[in-house]
Amino acid sequence: MAMDLIKTQVASVADLVDRQMACLVDPKFNNGLPANLSGAQGRRKTINHGLKGLQISMSAWTAEALKLTMPASSFSRSTELHNQDKVSMGTISARDCIRVLDLVEQVLVGMIIAIRQAVEFRRREGMELEISENTEIFLKQVSKLVGFMEEDEFLEPKLRRVLNYIKNEPFTILF
Repeated sequence: MAMDLIKTQVASVADLVDRQMACLVDPKFNNGLPANLSGAQGRRKTINHGLKGLQISMSAWTAEALKLTMPASSFSRSTELHNQDKVSMGTISARDCIRVLDLVEQVLVGMIIAIRQAVEFRRREGMELEISENTEIFLKQVSKLVGFMEEDEFLEPKLRRVLNYIKNEPFTILF
């Protein structure tokens, strides 16, 4: 039951971030940023989709994570000739939780890439942003891994680079 609760809480984070991403890429809600945070200009603008694919992927990862929140503990069965009334479903729930964690990591990395793109747009507009020193350091590192995207790109390698950076440098990010 504890693992069932944890996977639900973690998937809830992905759900929140997915909704924030939907607002960040939508010109109706993003305070003047381009649709899908596309950096394409001029004639190229019509054939580039910016981070639309990333946003769709994030929604799919979130949906999968939410699907996995079905409590495994509710599927316990009587077993051993009814000698055991309840069977622990802990290992099954733990495996589901690991998958949820992996999916939520992907959603969070997608959001980091989108935020990096949005911040760069604002800076190119000359906007002064109030960003903490640690966040600025983190954004600079992410910028080395994922530059500003003017044209559509295959993002999977960039997602992996950012995720690997976060996994290998956790204290650099937090402090």
